[in-house]
Amino acid sequence: MDVALYLLAAALVVGGVAGAVLPVLPGIPMIFGGIWLAAAVDQYRHLGWAWLVAIGIVGAVGVALDFVSASLGAKRIGASPRALWGAGAGTVVGMFFGIPGLIVGPFAGAMAGELWSGTSVLRSAHVGVGTWVGMLLGLLAKVVISFLMIGMAGVALLFN
Repeated sequence: MDVALYLLAAALVVGGVAGAVLPVLPGIPMIFGGIWLAAAVDQYRHLGWAWLVAIGIVGAVGVALDFVSASLGAKRIGASPRALWGAGAGTVVGMFFGIPGLIVGPFAGAMAGELWSGTSVLRSAHVGVGTWVGMLLGLLAKVVISFLMIGMAGVALLFN
């Protein structure tokens, strides 16, 4: 039974790494779930609660960055508050349309919000591009955090 649970834990971690790039899968929560399952099967001998809490905090930061990265990109360019709300709403709505929705949604939401604020189409497109760049940086951060979580678990397993 332990072997099957370890295989499930490994599948969760591998699927989580894929989910760090593919927005369809909840990558960071899957990685954390796989690490936690492996620790539980081992009865927390090598990967204790302190490590799990630290890995969980890193994962929570990664999830938060994932949700706000598009808005942060828009804010960095000086977008209006309506554009920030639009980017957030576009991200939420885009989740229901898969990968194309997650690519187009925040861009379109930020652009619509900026247009609603009364700025030009060119300025609104500029804000939309800033939102998209923020999303890409958020994706990069999510990948880095995913591997950081796996590395933390590896260090705990090797040295405990």
